Amino acid sequence: MEQNIDPKKMFSAPPFDTPYQDYPGTENKMEPKADHGEESYVGYGRFKDRKVIVTGGDSGIGKAVAIAFAREGADVLISYLSDEEDEDAEDTASFVRKAGRKAMLMKGDITSEKHCKAIVDNAVAEFGHIDVLINNAAFHISRKSIEDIPTYEWNLTFDTNVNALFYLCKAAVPHMPKGSSIINTTSVVAFDPSEDLLPYSATKSAVVNLTANLSQILLKQDKGIRVNAVAPGPVWTPLIPATKFNVENFGKNTAMERPGQPVEIAPAFLFLASADASFISGAVLPVTGGRITI
Repeated sequence: MEQNIDPKKMFSAPPFDTPYQDYPGTENKMEPKADHGEESYVGYGRFKDRKVIVTGGDSGIGKAVAIAFAREGADVLISYLSDEEDEDAEDTASFVRKAGRKAMLMKGDITSEKHCKAIVDNAVAEFGHIDVLINNAAFHISRKSIEDIPTYEWNLTFDTNVNALFYLCKAAVPHMPKGSSIINTTSVVAFDPSEDLLPYSATKSAVVNLTANLSQILLKQDKGIRVNAVAPGPVWTPLIPATKFNVENFGKNTAMERPGQPVEIAPAFLFLASADASFISGAVLPVTGGRITI
């Protein structure tokens, strides 16, 4: 990305005129298109021959993370949910392969512990081990009041955003050598809850606690695995027009008065997985456009 530019003006700002979508949403219907670093991210071989799992890797933050790790030399397993996302997932895989790296695609529902174990088992069968686990996939839907939240939706939000992290970490840890990293995606709403995202905000607070606690456990048990989290602010992904109210003004509530683009979030994951972050574990790195997380 270009340097010495006003950060408020680096990417599109609201108002947006993008069509609403059915969940889970796809890239081709977004306007403007999200930037995943397809044209701008330059790698320097920092993760040569590392083996990475990225959930929610078909689009949004996960796609940007997958592209960045591949251009840094890593092989990547891309986990995604459904047939509707096939095109986006294949596009992500194509960028990984263009970088000269292996790309695996795993479609399925991570609320199933059996599927989470299959993700890990397939990665280990193909790659031999796992160096980085990125727990990025998440679910939310805006609701105006607690009475509007169906119980099944509350449960689905926790199953996707919290339980799946447990399933994946439990399955992956035995296959992660010392020096590996687990990086979870939490959110600014863990610190500054959104009144239309009650279940989501609650799950993201749980992710913060899970991250800190698991970090202590794995280091004290001499596993040598660091666990951290990234807390994005509002980010322009297909999930937004598929699930949010008032998309026209999305991101206006940041100090930068715009949402982040996935390409702006991905470097935080790479930093936390890198040797530069060797003394960082149990931490949350905010990438929020200036929204406060203290």
